Amino acid sequence: MERDPARKIPKIRYLSRREMLGLMGSATAAVAFVGCGGGEQSGQSGSGGTTSAPTVESAGTGTETASTCVVRPEQTEGPYFVDAGLNRSDIREESEGVPLDLIFNVSRIDASAACTPLANALVDIWQCDALGQYSGVEGNTGETFLRGHQVTDESGNARFTTIFPGWYQGRAVHIHFKIRDTPESERGYEFTSQLYFDDALTDQVHTQEPYAEKGERDRTNSDDGIFQGGGDELLVPLTENAQGYEGTFAIALDTAYLE
Repeated sequence: MERDPARKIPKIRYLSRREMLGLMGSATAAVAFVGCGGGEQSGQSGSGGTTSAPTVESAGTGTETASTCVVRPEQTEGPYFVDAGLNRSDIREESEGVPLDLIFNVSRIDASAACTPLANALVDIWQCDALGQYSGVEGNTGETFLRGHQVTDESGNARFTTIFPGWYQGRAVHIHFKIRDTPESERGYEFTSQLYFDDALTDQVHTQEPYAEKGERDRTNSDDGIFQGGGDELLVPLTENAQGYEGTFAIALDTAYLE
């Protein structure tokens, strides 16, 4: 789906060194990664293509909230977004695959560089199934599997139950997401990007059925041109739970231009 060229999409504002120092007390001259509250989020680094073992930690509760305020890179929406208005946490329907629980922890950075939870934001996710198929498009028009949205709570959290995604030709394994802070407003902030996973973990999951039916994927993270545009900052760290995996993804939106 192409964007309307007349529509202004806000750019990400990376914080200045002074702003970073004011929030963290110290900073490196790297990407905009600003502490807001507690310590750093457990995450992954690098492309993921050279990892020798899955980056998976011991089982967690899945109820902890992120304590960081992280500005992430925006990426393409792609051709498969459908604004279906499906307000639901469990988006699986009848899709088979390894269960995956995701929490988006959404914050906002205002003009004073203060970082606060963003409540009442609309978070959409959409993804392919274990065999690389999307609902609502091509041969699956009228289907709605693996699509849905949630509204963030007072802590900025939106929770989803889905499956670990499969793959399709030319792309690394990913999940699309879109965040709208005030979806009913013409002046609201819209942010679109993608989540990625550790390559070794993906290989491990894809040895199972029904993923194995699809065969070996043709792209790892480091081979994917879209991933190369900041995908290492969009890797979601996963932990094992009783059903499958779970992960929390912290992201901060720069809404200062709205003030």
